[in-house]
Amino acid sequence: MTAPRVAVAGVHGHGASHVRNVARLAEAGRARLVAVADPQPASDLPAGVQVYGGLDELLASIGVDVVIISTPIQTHLPLAELAMRAGADVLLEKPPTASLAEFEQLSAVVAETGRACQVGFQAQASAATLTLAEMVAEGRLGELRGISAVGKWVRKAQYFQRARWAGRRTLDGVAVVDGAVTNPLAHSTAAALLLDGSPGADDVRSVETELFRANPIESDDTSTVRVVTGRGTRILIAVTLCAPEHLEPSVIVHGSEGRAVLRYASDTLELPDGTVTKYAREDLLENLLAHRADPAVPLYCPLSATGGFTKVVEAVRVAEAPAEIPDALVRWEGEGLERRPIVLDVEKWVDRASDELALFSELGAPWSIGQSRES
Repeated sequence: MTAPRVAVAGVHGHGASHVRNVARLAEAGRARLVAVADPQPASDLPAGVQVYGGLDELLASIGVDVVIISTPIQTHLPLAELAMRAGADVLLEKPPTASLAEFEQLSAVVAETGRACQVGFQAQASAATLTLAEMVAEGRLGELRGISAVGKWVRKAQYFQRARWAGRRTLDGVAVVDGAVTNPLAHSTAAALLLDGSPGADDVRSVETELFRANPIESDDTSTVRVVTGRGTRILIAVTLCAPEHLEPSVIVHGSEGRAVLRYASDTLELPDGTVTKYAREDLLENLLAHRADPAVPLYCPLSATGGFTKVVEAVRVAEAPAEIPDALVRWEGEGLERRPIVLDVEKWVDRASDELALFSELGAPWSIGQSRES
């Protein structure tokens, strides 16, 4: 059989890793990287790869089987629809869409075209995540008190200056919803929903948001969000991009028999007895290609399994703009593109939010000003 023809839309930033991954599969004869699309000049491409300024031009010029979309958030819906209507299956970077309405529109396109749409939540393909989800479903951690998603990251000024849409809630009147909860630490929320067995849109009962920012941006960089699922589980998301040091994010399942900690970036799982095990992770593109060859092979993260996460995106989108953290509670380090804020004691408040499954305002975090909102 001829190897599937793959194109990549957006080859800079994270898109470059997709190009490398397709090239890896090409060396094994399992895929062919035939073209890329990006308005900016592309370099370091394998020989013979055709380059186009846009996906529309690419699809009009060459036939492809799979399109990988790693472009700005606000372009995900139109580009994914364009690819699927051209007969291609899609690997779509997260977040899949910037609103629930867009998600429903894209879901309709999937149903109409019959094409596969895999979303780039890599943690969903980790055996560590799937093992913990099975443990939760079987009640092996006892009665579930809740699940928390914790992120303490460092992001410098250059991160928010890398593109026009970075750090924006909207751009040119179009929803972007780029923030700590919905983009860089989105994997935490998606994994927490999967662990509860609540990945779909109908699985989320309510969402409360408390959004704050220390950076001079539109979107949030320090936030708590609480989700209540249809199962009654409380999922507490506590994240910041203004931590003193960059730490691996984690998703914690709090059970009556102890707590289990998933560190999805390294595919490790720590059980209540202290045992730490590193697991393997499947590649989402390889999984999509296997699904194409045999539809009986399920996708690890089909679009339908990101509806619950998109409800969180929607709650962040319609929430009031993030409240600015007072200057007295922020310490700045570095100059120019290296400049970054550190919210004082933010790591302590993130940990407390996780442990107590509580919002910043409920804990009395000094920057919280009663921004809780339920949707």
